[in-house]
Amino acid sequence: MAISSLGVGSGILTQDVLDQLREADEASLIRPIDLSIVNENDKQDSYDVLDASMKNLIDAIDELKTPLLFDERSVEVTGSSVSVSADANSDIQEFSLDVTQLATKQIEESGTFSASTDTIATAVGSLNLNIDGVDFTIDYDDTTTLDDLKASINDIAGDKVSATIVQISDGDFRLFLNSVDTGSTQDITLTDNSGNLSGTQLTDDMTAVQTGVDAEFTFNGQAITRSSNQVDDLITGYKITLEEVGSSNVDVAQNRENILSRIDSFVEKYNSTMTELSKLTKSSTDSDERGIFSGESTIKSLQSTIENMIGSVGDGVGTLYDYGFDVDKDGKMTIDKTVLESKLDEDPANVEVFFAGGDYTNADGTITTVTGAFAEMSTSIGAYTDYNGILDQYKNSIADQISELEDRKTSMTEKLDSKYATLQKQWAAYDITINRLNSASSMFVELANAQSAAANG
Repeated sequence: MAISSLGVGSGILTQDVLDQLREADEASLIRPIDLSIVNENDKQDSYDVLDASMKNLIDAIDELKTPLLFDERSVEVTGSSVSVSADANSDIQEFSLDVTQLATKQIEESGTFSASTDTIATAVGSLNLNIDGVDFTIDYDDTTTLDDLKASINDIAGDKVSATIVQISDGDFRLFLNSVDTGSTQDITLTDNSGNLSGTQLTDDMTAVQTGVDAEFTFNGQAITRSSNQVDDLITGYKITLEEVGSSNVDVAQNRENILSRIDSFVEKYNSTMTELSKLTKSSTDSDERGIFSGESTIKSLQSTIENMIGSVGDGVGTLYDYGFDVDKDGKMTIDKTVLESKLDEDPANVEVFFAGGDYTNADGTITTVTGAFAEMSTSIGAYTDYNGILDQYKNSIADQISELEDRKTSMTEKLDSKYATLQKQWAAYDITINRLNSASSMFVELANAQSAAANG
């Protein structure tokens, strides 16, 4: 504040008096607005906490409303002869797999070459490579080395056969041909079309190091043969890998662990949200205990909606209480997993429908199409949490109220500034007048005193 000489002359209309008047006006006009702004900002902060809690709750609900959750499968294999995976919604069953023979690749070995750089032919010609009934022509000439032949085979027939050169010992290099696939049809033959090979290492001297055979196993005692150890066509949605000779038992079941984990998450998020709502809407004559939203119908309506939906969802075919859910007098939810798992054991299809929607089979065999308990919850709460839903609108109303209060404070502050600037000018003028009157009065007193002294002298 600028230094003021107001009141210097009169000692009456001082700046301190103006400041006291200004403070009194601000106390009655500005301070209530400040308190309202603080209150609305507190509401905004509390809303942000509630909004985060609501997002967690709706996410937990949405994870339970999807049928895909109930279609997931878990696989338990006892024994090491096979590994098994099962796609979502594949058959639930137990079975045995006894592996008696694994499928193998065909492996052929050439005769001996003194080096991998040895030439294989004396003139231009070609070889015929046959594997699995498919022919490939491999050209050569008198400069073609064993290395060159290996490269040509891999380039031309690499989808069906793999060629490598192995040094067995000093001066003993051999070409190995491995079938890419397994099974009894993977025979490999090399035939000289032109008769210009320089030796018989690649024809008559070729020997089978390993014979390709089919996999043999039994499924629940039924003999099965496949050309590969990867068996994807035995049961729809099952991928079976034969690992070794031996026996295994396989149990494919609904993935209960994932379902129960999502249920636990929902219960946790529900209790967290309801605890927060109870705190924010608590009624009390004590301002320290009273919730900041105790008088807000929007937030109280949200609280009532969540409380009521637990007993109301189900489309008439049951309630969540039938599946082990319960809410105590304090509003805390619990889940009895024994009850829920009993329901899943009894009729997993109906549990899925009750939670996520579909055709529910009643005890008398009739069908009731239901929305799904968690789908109903998602719709009810979604009215509040969706984009531009009730909570978004409420949040915007808080922001609008804060903006309006700040505008009102600015306007009122400007009015007080103008008022006290005018008063300061007026009081300065009054101060000059009073000072002049005081000076004139002092002069008259002095004249009177002088006359009185002269008369008495």
